[in-house]
Amino acid sequence: MTALPTPADPHSISRADLWPEERYAAERRSLRGALVAQKKYRRVEVGPHAVFYFENWLTMWMQIQEMLHIEKGGDEQVEDELSAYGSLIPQGNELVATVMFEIPDEERRKKILATLGGVEETMFLEIDGARVVAIPEQDVDRTTADGKASSVQFVHFKLDGAQVSAFRTAGCVVRVGMEHSAYGHAATLSEETRSALAGDLD
Repeated sequence: MTALPTPADPHSISRADLWPEERYAAERRSLRGALVAQKKYRRVEVGPHAVFYFENWLTMWMQIQEMLHIEKGGDEQVEDELSAYGSLIPQGNELVATVMFEIPDEERRKKILATLGGVEETMFLEIDGARVVAIPEQDVDRTTADGKASSVQFVHFKLDGAQVSAFRTAGCVVRVGMEHSAYGHAATLSEETRSALAGDLD
């Protein structure tokens, strides 16, 4: 099986980290298979529709390589992708999640999202009872003027030193969720997930 890449700097991706298209195309299937195991404990379901996918250097590296592989935009695209996804790599004192509302039926999805304006402002992480309020990614406004939420949200959870230390402690109880009036749900992370995500913290 293809060896997964390792970062020179776990907090950033540069051109030097990217594989040539020929190599990526040749090893893509094996890479994707290896990444499944890595991502297994980085996925947390919250309520009936929302899933938190916690990102790290490897998931963002794969996303950038995939975009380059699919769109084949050349050097100009490389800079665009590095800029677009670089901010979603955890910086050592934070966890970063892509939050997706996974509702297969299009009409039902539209109706539910229309009730979820501002949901990104209500997301939280609790570490042994200490709450960390999510900071939404600031690239674009993900709630429209008429109150409809995007089905994809990007949030940062900034931890202080005590919270980092607690999170990295075996047995620490960690919950993630949201307290929107139309979607109030939370989930407790498994010990396997807590341990996996602890690797994102310095």
